[in-house]
Amino acid sequence: MQRRSFLQKTGLTGLALTALPHLSFSNDFEYSILELMGKADIELYGEGYQLKKEAHDAFVTMKKAAYSDGIDLKPVSSYRSFEHQRSIFERKYQRYTDDDGMKPIAAIDKIIEYSTIPGTSRHHWGTDIDIVDGYRKVEGDVLVPSKFAEGKPYADFKKWMDENSKTYDFHLVYTDTPGRRGFKYEPWHYSYAPISIPMLAEFRRKNIMLLLQKEDFIGSDHFTEGFLTHYIEDNILDINTELL
Repeated sequence: MQRRSFLQKTGLTGLALTALPHLSFSNDFEYSILELMGKADIELYGEGYQLKKEAHDAFVTMKKAAYSDGIDLKPVSSYRSFEHQRSIFERKYQRYTDDDGMKPIAAIDKIIEYSTIPGTSRHHWGTDIDIVDGYRKVEGDVLVPSKFAEGKPYADFKKWMDENSKTYDFHLVYTDTPGRRGFKYEPWHYSYAPISIPMLAEFRRKNIMLLLQKEDFIGSDHFTEGFLTHYIEDNILDINTELL
């Protein structure tokens, strides 16, 4: 109930709040900006993956249920720090610009099809996890949307998650809903809603644009206000509405 009442206090849209840095919400403060941006040391749980305790316990319960139905929920990625996300972003940026000869803006647009700008990843929160079916032997990259389609290796996994994940408070983040913008469809990325919803609400209260403009990593000098406006609207906020 506390989380829901906290949520109801965040009625303004995230983008509007980024343009109002003078507003103060100190009385409702819950998560520090360092934690929201993956720069704080937080307590994490899990063997082979890392989640906050409540999310971890719910995942373990869901994993046991899936196991009894012949599905092995295998984590591929979970918590990522700011520095980890920075290394992913910079590595891709250098590959696209140096090896592939792409212009900086084109390279950034390519990166944010699936990878977030450091400091804005939901994986910073210890609430989100990428999962596949460990029973299926798949060659190459397992995080490919087509491999979750009907008749493909992870079709049974997707069906089970579609039918059961919400029972354990895990929701798909980047859906294939027509017209959804931002990151492409990720049938492997699930978020533990009881924690991630208030964390996103707190993040929306921050001046996200200013925070990103203060960061200094390879490629960040090409972040214009126009680009960041659309990134906040599309990539951070245009997600599964059940997680807003």
